[in-house]
Amino acid sequence: MTGNETRVLVVEDEPTIARAVADRLVAEGFGVEVAGDGPSAVERARAYEPHLIVLDVMLPGFDGLEVCRRVQAERFVPVLMLTARDDETDLLVGLGVGADDYVTKPFSMRELVARIRAVLRRVGRPAMDAADGGAVRVGEVEVDERARRVRRDGSEVHLTPTEFDLLACLLRNQGTVLTRAVLLEQVWDWADASGTRVVDSHVKALRRKLGQELIRTVHGVGYSLEVAS
Repeated sequence: MTGNETRVLVVEDEPTIARAVADRLVAEGFGVEVAGDGPSAVERARAYEPHLIVLDVMLPGFDGLEVCRRVQAERFVPVLMLTARDDETDLLVGLGVGADDYVTKPFSMRELVARIRAVLRRVGRPAMDAADGGAVRVGEVEVDERARRVRRDGSEVHLTPTEFDLLACLLRNQGTVLTRAVLLEQVWDWADASGTRVVDSHVKALRRKLGQELIRTVHGVGYSLEVAS
């Protein structure tokens, strides 16, 4: 392994899928380790210190949601969740415990690699300079783009990199309705509009953390950040 190699931990209990994902990521230039259950995933995350975790939801020992909780409690690491369940509640819970994105099985290796690179780009993206160099307040929420920190009623709120970038994008366009396609392009770096559900799921996660009234839904169009007068 080279010193600047990006390390990915693949957590998947199906050996065929785990090996296929690992082989493809190695071919793409990543360093890869594999874990097959919840307890070993937490141990490998602690020892390997990956730059990103590809994490299956359904695991023996304890599930991927609990893995995500335990790993994030020790050290922040971006997480891309794999799920065979196309259920909105599961996706929201995953985002709520610190996942940055998800891919629903079955998936193509090309899509998985593209999602991994997009998450890593977002994590490494420098904060946009705020106009006055300080925090911006919107209602009860205070956003400091330089420090990438968010507070609600004075208490710090943990957002994943994706959640923060989505909030920052809406903040920079406060009062303007942004379509899902625009948000996908500006936040997720997706050139097409095939992932509109991921936008909806992240908006719901932000509302749960920051308040339901902060982001307005314009049905059939998109979302707008604004404070009710």
